[in-house]
Amino acid sequence: MPAETVGPSVAATARPRAGWALLASELSVLFRRLRTWAMLIALAAVPVLIAVAVKLSSRPTAPGRGPLFLDRITQNGLFVAVTALVVCVPLFLPLTIGVVAGDTIAGEANLGTLRYLLLAPAGRVRLLVVKYAGILAFCIAATATVAASGALAGVVLFPVGPVTLLSGDTISVGESVLRSLLIAAYITVSLMGLGAIGLLISTFTDVPVGAMAATIVLSVVSQVLDNLPQLDWLHPWLFSHHWLGFADLLRQPIGWTAFGDNALLQAGYIAVCGALAYAKFSNKDVLS
Repeated sequence: MPAETVGPSVAATARPRAGWALLASELSVLFRRLRTWAMLIALAAVPVLIAVAVKLSSRPTAPGRGPLFLDRITQNGLFVAVTALVVCVPLFLPLTIGVVAGDTIAGEANLGTLRYLLLAPAGRVRLLVVKYAGILAFCIAATATVAASGALAGVVLFPVGPVTLLSGDTISVGESVLRSLLIAAYITVSLMGLGAIGLLISTFTDVPVGAMAATIVLSVVSQVLDNLPQLDWLHPWLFSHHWLGFADLLRQPIGWTAFGDNALLQAGYIAVCGALAYAKFSNKDVLS
């Protein structure tokens, strides 16, 4: 059989395989790093510290004092997970996402491995997709770590029973666990836009620390701007605007409007930042 007949067919088969192999390699490297596990352990410690602090407190937390749902922890340990997620959303989760996202392209360029990755038949577009998939995997892992650690700490240290929602309705333990998973999913979606921003910044530099710092600073700036009433017109466009908008998931019936608005906003950031990242990365000199 002529080589020109076999060549395209073999190449077409090799590209998807190379893409999946690249993804498997990316996830393997990401979750074998000591830094990744150190960040996940630090995130897991946050709900434990909250639960222990409330347990050892000599007086109950007054309603409205401290983080959202903090006053309900002693009544029901299931609120530890939700409270921990609320505490981690403004700083701890964005910090870890910024570290992972900022290192995606800049880290490979800094180590000199980027040129070798591009020798595979995956190509630059597929490499960007794989790198972003790694960011998404860490987003899921980070949020799940906080939720799981909080649920475990709450079960161990506090009584667990039916949960009273913000709407005043009471739901079973099983349904409350489902609501906690929905909140974790909401927060995971919230972090997707930040991950795309970090990936974009990472294509502009060969210094991963700089990309990490810029991503984290942008998350802080966005939240600060979102709290300035003089900038009401800007708030709906900020990627952090809906980060804490999951209250409707704790009502009966569940309101999906905030979830949809948040997903649409994050999708917009993913599309724009992805396009800009491709435009920059497609012209990036990886041999310098």
